[in-house]
Amino acid sequence: MTSVRTVGIVGLGLIGGSMAKAVKKHTIATVLGHDLDETAMALALEDGAIDAPLTRDNLASCDLLLIAVAPLSLVEWVRDHADLIPKTAILVDLCGVKRYIRDNLSPIAREKGFLYVGGHPMAGKEVSGFSNANMDLYRDASMILCPDETADEESINVLRAFFLALGFGEIVFSTPEEHDRIIAYTSQLAHAASSAYIKSPTSRQRMGFTAGSYKDMTRVARLDPEMWTQLFLANRDHMIDELQELVDNLSGYLDALKADDPAQLKKLLEEGRDLKITEPIENC
Repeated sequence: MTSVRTVGIVGLGLIGGSMAKAVKKHTIATVLGHDLDETAMALALEDGAIDAPLTRDNLASCDLLLIAVAPLSLVEWVRDHADLIPKTAILVDLCGVKRYIRDNLSPIAREKGFLYVGGHPMAGKEVSGFSNANMDLYRDASMILCPDETADEESINVLRAFFLALGFGEIVFSTPEEHDRIIAYTSQLAHAASSAYIKSPTSRQRMGFTAGSYKDMTRVARLDPEMWTQLFLANRDHMIDELQELVDNLSGYLDALKADDPAQLKKLLEEGRDLKITEPIENC
């Protein structure tokens, strides 16, 4: 396969819906879509984000399958449709964890003869659903790909060209192990911290007292609890490590305050500031 002619997208929420819109905007590929939510399907068809529903009958026409649903549903869908996926197709999951998906999908792909490549678009919002999908969501974002030894160079080049055409700024290659270790810190920890932070009773007394820092800290607390429960548990080992690191670091500030120790408090704040100042420049 030298180019992508037909794309099948499973899950037309924020990620899958934005992917569908981006494909229609930037390519001439036909887009077939599937979502259990009838309203999402109707909106996607009306909006022109998909050309037709993705069904068991037309699945064989897909060159590329993008799966954008929660981990458990993702694995279930692939298992249920594995016999219908053409051997010429590339299946890319768009899930926020990679080891769990790899462990479940790689054996199926090898048995059935299609190519599976783990993927993770590094873009999103605190809201969900097709109504919040945006054709420019992925502009200048990085697209992480985790190919294994079954991925040939031609297929990787097809994926690279496809995702760059959608507006992604770069393609980052990783392993599932590296991805999950780093994403526990850069994404999952932030969602857990935001969820815990907003539980303070003071948050109910905040009106007139908030600015950018409060908004930044609480934005992603508006998460999908079912999906993020699955993501956290699928990356449980790395999440435990990162949460423990955060708790330990916060304990230092708490101890300095309890001890009324300005020197130690200033030292801790300077350390955090200096790490941020020397952090590589990115969209952070």
